[in-house]
Amino acid sequence: MNSETVLIRDVRVFDGLDGELSAPRSVRLEGRRIAEIGEDLPPRGLVIEGGGRVLMPGLTDAHVHLFAVGNTEAGLAMGSTGSGYYQALAEAGRMLMRGFTTVRDMGGDVTALRQVLDAGTFPGPRIYPSQAALSQTSGHGDFSCVHDAATTFRGAPSRAEAIGFMRVADGRDQVLAAAREQLKKGATQIKVMAGGGVTSAHDPLDVVQYTVEELRAAVEAAADWGTYVSAHVFTDEGIRRAVAAGVTSIEHGHLASKETVQLLKDEGVWLSTQPFLESDHSFASPESTAKHKEVCDGVARTYEWARAVGARIAFGTDLLLEPSRADHQSEMLTRLSTTFGFTPVEALTMVTSQNAALFRLAGERDPYKAARLGEITVGAWADLLIVEGDPLRDPRVLGAPEENLAVIVKDGHVHRNRLV
Repeated sequence: MNSETVLIRDVRVFDGLDGELSAPRSVRLEGRRIAEIGEDLPPRGLVIEGGGRVLMPGLTDAHVHLFAVGNTEAGLAMGSTGSGYYQALAEAGRMLMRGFTTVRDMGGDVTALRQVLDAGTFPGPRIYPSQAALSQTSGHGDFSCVHDAATTFRGAPSRAEAIGFMRVADGRDQVLAAAREQLKKGATQIKVMAGGGVTSAHDPLDVVQYTVEELRAAVEAAADWGTYVSAHVFTDEGIRRAVAAGVTSIEHGHLASKETVQLLKDEGVWLSTQPFLESDHSFASPESTAKHKEVCDGVARTYEWARAVGARIAFGTDLLLEPSRADHQSEMLTRLSTTFGFTPVEALTMVTSQNAALFRLAGERDPYKAARLGEITVGAWADLLIVEGDPLRDPRVLGAPEENLAVIVKDGHVHRNRLV
């Protein structure tokens, strides 16, 4: 259901900024934004009785792959591209019903999906698209076969390139062109592969990818458009090279040393990392299985060091190619507190206003810059949840969204209301 005006009464508000719940409040939504917050607002339009429940901002995820999370590797490799888009659309709706009202997509052709979701044609979260991730030949985004000629030597693009998931580019000129290509297609930030990966066949985890000059080319192209570059990378040397080149956000970083995590803090670079467990993914390849275990073994210490030095941490999930595990997204959020040492307030702030601060670095490319995300304040976007239970005491309630999210509102549109 939808209404021009929505009044939510008798809720205790977690605003995404303050670590405490408010006394009972009323919150009025006018169209797409939060218009008023007060103790006794007069009823008008649709009235939702909160009954003392917790009202909080919609959840955010700083590292998703909407085009891949709802599809299998075989489906993307051999199925029709159209089927892949339909699966992405369906997964976007499921993601919203898990309470995620904004996501940053870190590889995939999703600008058109963002546009139809923003228009309200279908349900789904707001999306900050990266479009195709940039990779060197033999890098994490090179999914060609070993016997294929490199695209720089006029080899045919891989399926991953053909569907806009990756773009292989070598040398400064190609990287500049590839970054500009993604911006032309609607990217709000640029993603580069600066080190080895788990899923890719040709690159061990320890390898460093792209020269400083190539990385700087991407950074310069993004800066010309008023936005930034994020880098997939796990290891010390790769992270330090990315930081030297001016990258703003490190994606993963699970194999960094404490000294390198301190460098991120000192340079103001974001650590956009994920609370992985081995059970989140499975791989047919024993090499990928071993790499995945190595990454997962680094999760706890990475979080410990990042918290200790006060680094800027973003929450993401990076689930892909296993649709049956897409709903791990909710449980991964709860792990921040149950497994990896964050207090509930720290965790909930991270998945609301803290992630939103990273998203805002898209600057003039930010499609949602007209209002603030990730908070319950006057003038902010009307993206919010009413929760059964108190997530500031027990964030595990967010791990069961079907049972515990009584109301889901995105952009002022009420997508779920069980309080009728």
